[in-house]
Formats: sequence, C-alpha cells, structure tokens
Amino acid sequence: MNKYRTHNCSQLTINEEGTNVILSGWINKKRDHGNLLFIDIRDHYGITQCIIDKENSFFAKLEKLQLETVIRVNGLVKKRSQETVNKELNTGSIEIKIISFDVIGTCKELPLPVFSDQEYSEEIRLKYRFLDLRRKKIHENIILRSKVISFIRSEMSKLDFLEFQTPILTSSSPEGARDFLVPSRLNPGKFYALPQAPQQFKQLIMISGFDKYFQIAPCFRDEDARSDRSPGEFYQLDIEMSFVTQEDIFKVIEKLLTKIFNKFSSKTLFEEKFPRIPYEEAMLKYGSDKPDLRNPLIISDITAIFLRDDVKFEIFKKLVKSGSLVRCIVTKNTKDKPRSFFDGLDKWAKDQGSAGLAYFTLEKKQSVSGKGPVGKFFSEESLKEIMKMTNAEIGDSIFFACGKKIEVEKITSLARDKIGNDLDLVEKEKFAFCWVVDYPMFELDENDKNIKFSHNPFSMPQGDLNKLDLNDPLKIKAFQYDIVCNGIELSSGAIRNHIPELMYKLFKIAGYSEADVNEKFSGMINALSYGAPPHGGIAPGIDRIVMLLANEKNIREVTMFPMNQNAQDLMMNAPSQVNENQLKELNITLKKNK
Repeated sequence: MNKYRTHNCSQLTINEEGTNVILSGWINKKRDHGNLLFIDIRDHYGITQCIIDKENSFFAKLEKLQLETVIRVNGLVKKRSQETVNKELNTGSIEIKIISFDVIGTCKELPLPVFSDQEYSEEIRLKYRFLDLRRKKIHENIILRSKVISFIRSEMSKLDFLEFQTPILTSSSPEGARDFLVPSRLNPGKFYALPQAPQQFKQLIMISGFDKYFQIAPCFRDEDARSDRSPGEFYQLDIEMSFVTQEDIFKVIEKLLTKIFNKFSSKTLFEEKFPRIPYEEAMLKYGSDKPDLRNPLIISDITAIFLRDDVKFEIFKKLVKSGSLVRCIVTKNTKDKPRSFFDGLDKWAKDQGSAGLAYFTLEKKQSVSGKGPVGKFFSEESLKEIMKMTNAEIGDSIFFACGKKIEVEKITSLARDKIGNDLDLVEKEKFAFCWVVDYPMFELDENDKNIKFSHNPFSMPQGDLNKLDLNDPLKIKAFQYDIVCNGIELSSGAIRNHIPELMYKLFKIAGYSEADVNEKFSGMINALSYGAPPHGGIAPGIDRIVMLLANEKNIREVTMFPMNQNAQDLMMNAPSQVNENQLKELNITLKKNK
C-alpha cells in the first residue's frame, strides 16, 4: 500500500463511509470554530474537508500550522449532514475525522495566497510561480493545456501524420525576428541559433520523401513581449504535407480546430465552415489582417465623397487631394446616444495618436441632414450617396477618419474594436474563425523604399509560373494564408516554393544575389535541386489556442513558467552572468561598459 495515501483528494464518497483512509496534500484552508477545526486538504485532483475536535491530542499542533504545509492525515470517512453537503466538490458529501497526522513538508510565510485567485503583481506571481501554479484557475489552465496537446497528438495520428523532432541547435536565419545565439566551444568564433521555427527542416522532411509531418515544436525568438506573445519561447503545432494544394491544408486544419474547440469549450463556433477573406478585403473592411468576426461592424471607404463640390469639409478635401484616404464606420440606430459618447470616441482616437474621429448622425426632418459638428458640411445629395455606399439608414451614426493608408487602417481597426465593445455588439460566447488569404508576395519598405518579402520568402507565387510579371512584383500574390480566431492570429502558413530557379528570381527582387541565397539557405536550395515535391504547411500556436479555450487575455496565464516583459525568469534568475572560465572555454570576451 502507498504509505502516503489510500485515496486522492477527489475520490472519496459516501460509498467509503466508515472506512479508515490516508490522505496527503497541502493545507488549502482552515476554519477554527473553537472546539472544532475544519481543514481542507488539497492535492492535484481536488479537495477533501477534514475535521478534528479539541479533545484530540493533535488539535493544538494542527491549529498552528501554516497554510500550504504538506501533511499526511489518517482518519475516518464520515457522511456529512444534509445541510453541510458541498455540491461544488466531488468529495462534498463526506468529511474525514482526523485520528492522527504528521507534517511531511513545512511551509514558510506565503508571499501570495494560494486558496484564492486574487490578482497579484506579475513580479510576485512569476518569482513564486510554483505557488501561483497551485492556484485553482491557473492549475486548471495548465491541465487544459496538457489535455489539448494530448488530443492534438491523437488526432494527428488518426490523420496519418508522423511526429518527428527537428534540431534545436541550428544555423542563423536572416529572415524573421532576432535569433537567440549559442556560442560553439568546438568551433571558436562561430555560433548556433535556436530555431525561430522548424521551417527549413520540415520542408527538408518533405524533400526526404515523408508525406505528412507534425511536431509540438518549441520556437525561439528574441522578441518583445505582448499579451498574446511570450518573449523568448513558445510552442506551435508544426505541420507539413507533400503533394498538396492550399485547399488540402485548409481541410486538415478546419477539421482539427473544429474538434479541439468543440471538445474543450462550451462556446459555439460562429461558422463551421471558416470564411476565406482576401488580404486586401480584410484591410479594407476590418483595417486588419486579424479581424474579429464576432464584431458586426464593417469599415467602408468613402474617399470619393470628398471630391464632390457639394461637400465643404475642406480639411479632409485637401488631405484627399494630396493622397489621403477616408474610411468610416457606421453604427446602427445610435441617434439617441448622448453627446458624451461621440466626443469620448473622438478624444479616445486622439489619445491613440490619431487626428481624431469626425462624426455625424443621419436624421430626416424636411430633408436628410447630418446631426453633429461636421454634418453641416455635407449636402443632402452627398449624405444620400454615403448612405448608399455604406448601407447606412436614418438614425445611424457615421464615424470617419482621414489619413495615409497605413494610418487610417490602424485607427479604424482600433475604433471598430472599441465601438463594438462599447456598444456590446461582440458575440463573446462564440469562436469566429477565418482564413486570410491572397497575401502579396512583396511589399515596399516604408523606411528605405526597397522591395522586401511581405510574409514568407519560401512561399509559392500564385498564377501561371511561366507568365509571372517579375517587373511589377508588388502585384504578385502568394499562396500564403493566416488562420485567425476572435481577432487573434493563430498561425501563418503557405504552399512552398519548391523550384530552385524560381526561388533565385524571387529572392533577387528582394535584394539577394544567387550567391547570397546559396550561402544563407545552402541546405534548402541544395535539397530542392534533387527533386522536391510540391508541399505546404502551417503551424498554429499552442499557447494561443489554449489562451482562447481558457478564456484568458494574457498568454502567461496558460504558460507554465513564463518570462516577464523584459524576458527575465524571476524564479530562476535568468538570464544570469557566467564566470570567466566559462567564457574562456567559449573564446568569448565581454566588452566592459564605460
């Protein structure tokens, strides 16, 4: 028999009434009623209430114990009275009358309470993460993460995917985020890089003749933290398939994600068939390539209105003539909203760094007019034209912004989210997936005006490969796609370019010579030269999937041992300094700051 327990803290029911049992766990909570002491013992599985009366010689010692002390209890299972049954616990119909106990793990004064989910500072929570992980909500989040990963592995095997592990120590890549570099002791002056993703390796697996690959892959990127992105490392479901088109990838991912979200959440899917939205349409309608489709608000372009003679809004007219765009959002039936609602949105927009949001409400007395600060600048005919362009009706309000394309997309996207939430339009009990497709192969760098890859340099361009117009590269679209849920990008993916000659041509447009490609992507370009199948893949983020399922807004709530915003592990004191002997072995000399 196990000397620490006969049962776990979630097993006992009235079926064990009268049985002698041994339980071990942490003291979750104590309630002292004078002559009777109630102690909740908690382990990984649940909680069991134990009682001891003052006549017991162990009473005084138990009474003094610190919460979170680990104890072993020997006791008798008793049925609770009807009025004291706790239906929220699996063990709520019984309690344990303590006969004896002993301490098997002492506990110092706690820096944060474990029995509640009270908010504490990030610094305290991460420094004492092992205590934070004992708390009910985050403990359940980590269990959920484990179950999701196990389910994914099972489903991928059913779909005939094979799981392979790819190297952690590899070469530095010039694309993407900053690499984490690891000095090589055996090769002085040279460095490995931790993989930002197994991108090249998974393509090499396809070139090696395997047909379907997956991996729960660790990825390392030296990026700043965000609420939906951990600094340093994260995990993704890495997938690659041979002899496939974009549609084949979509079928696998839609089937998998539908099963995951239906199994692990009570929320429903907005649509079982994920909509496909071209990139340009997404940027126009939502101002973002990560649209939250739970929000019904749509952005419209009304730039042409400001070229009319009967529109006298001179500030916008001048900006439009100089190349600016005007985009607007219609809110339905908001005529009765107070002035503070409209002015508040204008002020909020200015706080975001924008020039603000102009607005008016459509009303009709003798004629159609715009009620609001700028409504007087529009004729009845121009207002009717706006109504036609935006499907607006009398009683609706129109908020609009003017600026360069990138500026107006940013502020209208933010405004769409804010207005949708302020008006409670977002269907929060749903998951709304979509594919964003048809990304441009190249884009113009705003800083140096050079052409660069917009997404993934290894992607296959769309269209007849023999008739590609390489002289107008900004018009070339690629078989690149993102999967988005509730405004969060879960993954990017692509059908890969498996033709070396085409790869040289595309990289040349982005400023890489043939020699550059041969040097920086030697393993890939060499492998492609020995007969490569058409292939493609995607890599949904595990952390973000679990974050959505757990209904959390911060990815650290579903990560076991996350770093803080400054990429520091406060619990293990990483990154840390190393001694001179270690540096000497690696042929590294640190430059002293003056």
